[in-house]
Order: sequence, then C-alpha cells, then structure tokens
Amino acid sequence: MKKIVIALVSLTFLISCGGPKENPIPRIAIAGLAIESSTFSPAQSHEDAFHARVADSIFSFYPFLAEDSLNRKRAEWVPTIRGHALPGGIVTREAYESLVTKTLNMLKENGPYDGLFFDIHGAMSVVGLDDPEGDFIVRVREVVGTETLISTSMDLHGNVSPRLAQHSDLITCYRMAPHEDALESKKRAVDNLLERLENGKGKPAYKAWIPIPILLPGEKTSTRIEPGKSLYAKVGPATQEEGVIDAAIWIGYAWADEPRNHAVVMVTGDDKEKVASAAEHLAQNFWDARSDFEFVAPTATLEESLKMALASEKHPFIISDMGDNPTAGGAGDVTWTITQILARPEFQTENGPSLIYASLPGPEFVAKAMEVGIGGKIEAQAGAAIDDRFAPPITLSGTVEAIVHGDQHAETEVVVKVGSAHVIVTKKRKPYHKEADFTRLGLNPREADILVVKIGYLVPELYDMRADWIMALTPGGVDQDLERLDYQRIKRPMFPLDKDMDDPDLSAQWIPASNSDK
Repeated sequence: MKKIVIALVSLTFLISCGGPKENPIPRIAIAGLAIESSTFSPAQSHEDAFHARVADSIFSFYPFLAEDSLNRKRAEWVPTIRGHALPGGIVTREAYESLVTKTLNMLKENGPYDGLFFDIHGAMSVVGLDDPEGDFIVRVREVVGTETLISTSMDLHGNVSPRLAQHSDLITCYRMAPHEDALESKKRAVDNLLERLENGKGKPAYKAWIPIPILLPGEKTSTRIEPGKSLYAKVGPATQEEGVIDAAIWIGYAWADEPRNHAVVMVTGDDKEKVASAAEHLAQNFWDARSDFEFVAPTATLEESLKMALASEKHPFIISDMGDNPTAGGAGDVTWTITQILARPEFQTENGPSLIYASLPGPEFVAKAMEVGIGGKIEAQAGAAIDDRFAPPITLSGTVEAIVHGDQHAETEVVVKVGSAHVIVTKKRKPYHKEADFTRLGLNPREADILVVKIGYLVPELYDMRADWIMALTPGGVDQDLERLDYQRIKRPMFPLDKDMDDPDLSAQWIPASNSDK
C-alpha cells in the first residue's frame, strides 16, 4: 500500500510539471586543433602559435552557434579548447601534448556527452608522431567513450587516415578552394550531428573510405578552375541520394612526408549500395582527371615574373611568392625573392616602379625601427633567421614610413622604403591577404605598380584586387615543384611523382564503426 501511495504521488508530481521530457536536448562538446605543418621547412610551431581559446570564448568562431541561433538552442554545448594556428613548421611534441592534455582534462571534467564537434584541419605534423589527428581522436575516445557521436569538420587539404575515419562517426570537409565555404562546412558538420542525435539514428551504418594515390598542391586543385571545379560540383548531388548522409573529397597536404599524405574520398550513410556507388564514382572521377590539373594561374620563374610585371600596363600586377607561402606552411622568412628584387636597378631609385613586398619577419629590425622612429633612416638585417637555405639575412637600408602595433600575428609591423619598394617587416610572421592589411600601414595596394605577396593562389580579396597576376616558382618549405622535395615516407607509387603508375584499385573500403571491435 505504501508503495502505491508513493507511486501516485510521483505520478501527480510529473503531471503537474508537464510530464517527463521524452526528448531532452543532447549534450555536445566542442574541441579541435588546426594547423598545416610543412615537414620540408626547418621551422617549428609552438603552443602560442595556436592562440587557443577556451570554453565560451570558442563560440565567437561559429556564427551558427551564436547565443540566439537555432542550433545553440538545440543542444547543451560544452566547449573545451579550440586552437587554430597559422600554417607553419612541424609542431613540437611539447606543444601538442600540452594542448591535447588540456582538452582531455576539460572533457573529463564536464562529461558525459551525447556528441562531440571535432573541428580540425587535418594536416598537422608533430615531432616524433605520425597522424596526430588520428592520435588525438583516439585519446578523445578514451575519455568520451565509443558511443558518443563525433562529427569531424576538416579542410580539404587535410589527410584522412583509417584511424581518423574509424573514430569519426560523421565527417566532412570544405568543397571550395579558396575556402569561401569554411563556415558553411563547419555548420554542415554540426547540422549532421544534431540531426542524427535528434532522429535517433546515431552512427551511420556505413563509412566508405577510398585512398587515391594522388598528391597535388592546392595551387593546382583550386575549385575556381577545371577540373577541380567540376570534380567538387559532383559532391553536393552525391549527398542528395536517399541513404547518403555526406560525401567529401580530400586533396591532401603535399608538404608533409607521412604515409597518410594523399587524396581520399569518404562517403557516409545507411544504404550500403548507394554509399559505395557515390564514393567509387567520386574517386574514379578524381583519378580520371589527374593529368588535367594545372596551376590556377600562369607560373614563371621570378625573373620572368618581374619582367612581365615591369612591362605590364595593368596595375597592380600581383606576383605570388609561392615557395615560402606562410598560408601553406612556409617559414615566411626566406629572403631569396626580396634579395633578387632589390638587386634590380629598376627599384634602386625612389622614382622607380612602385612595389610593395609583403612580408619578412625581423624582430631585431623592428626594434631598431622603433628606436629611429617614423621618418628615421635605418640599416638593419631581417629574415632568414629560420630558413636560410636559399639566401642569408638581408640588409635593408631605407626610411621608416610606418610603425603599427597590435596585430594578432605580427604584433608590430614596420614599413621601410628602400628605393621605390615598400618592404613590410614584422616582429612575427604574418600572411597578407586583405586590403586592410595594407591600408592600416598607410599603403594603397591598388595604386602600386607591383604587389609581391608570400602566398599561393590568391584569396578572394587579392584576387578581386588584381589587374594581372603571375605565380612565381620560388624556393622554400612549400616549393610547388614537388619533384624537388625529398620524400622518403609517403606511399609509392604516387601521382604525379610516378607518372606511369598502374591504375589503382578504387573500390570502397569499409571503415568499422567507432564502437566496433574490429
């Protein structure tokens, strides 16, 4: 009788509270580390390079998770650490272990979780450790368990190892290069996660993984031009098939020497036949187009590029200094190109063609510029503190025209006028890809005759600014001539290094679920 009374009281309480909640919102963690790391550069990346954000500050990176957004209300979000570094050299083991350990500790403190949004790049290299993202997600699994649904978002220049594929239940990557769809892709990863949690379907029944023995630089695989444009245009329609959740093509990262570095196609879903068909179709299309990939813009030697720029009536004429591109993993301090430029007589007088060079790190130069001040004369060295394989530090003699503090990456930027060239020297390396990067220094890149930027393919603002453009095949840690790189550990044969290789087996390989014993 006593038990019946207690049961009636409990039922009355539940009814008065609106009844039991049948579908409580899921608890979802957020974590991720992102960097492209060139193993062909002598540079190393340390923990401070990641500018790690913790807990609620992470939300500022995701407009689709803003406080008043629908997605924010669909789950209880538990952010941990989100670190995103400029591309650079290999990550020190100490930095990696520190960031991963902090992430794991926060996950342990705040669990359990129904899902986890794993926001990574996919091309991180770490000293003494292969496949860091695969290692990271395995260690995450040891904390959150194998039942938690993990949705991984990646850059299309990342690498997908079987280990990363297994422990990612849902996985996707960008479909545009340049990455104008970065936020859209991250939102897709979150939407897929929420949908599978809400509809109760959970982990996909099938994950097809197809390695493709192709290793190409991003400058040859842009989706602005063919065949990349048409290849990636096939991804969206593949996801519309009933029984398919998502599909993705990874170009891979060409400037690291690990077995996982190659192209990959992955498709996830619940219909085995359709998942396999979509994956094999995309993979075969990629392989069939392998010989059609060309640089996104004309390429030339630096000397040829300068001759074209000097003869051109189209301004600004942009030259991509590709070999030391910090947005791809270059050290950013190779002085070879600026040494060649300033040695030319055209730029040695103030009345020569106007040229802006961005940029060169030189903390000692910056310190001396601050001593002499704006308008002061300076003669000091910059560059080649890390990568001096191609040219030594350069001595810049000129007039300091600007000193600007406060940039997140550069910290302090100095503009020095050397002849008719404006050379930007920074305390720490920084890529220049927005008009505001120049105008905040008192420079007008649209009015310059020649703009030389350490970059590969032009990001949207520079692309829209150009009157003409050439990509210069310069040396550095992200040399575009892959045959000059000393690969020792990638899987061979590999196109285009082995041009006459046999056709590979592009059948779908089935990746076990994260909770599988296989």
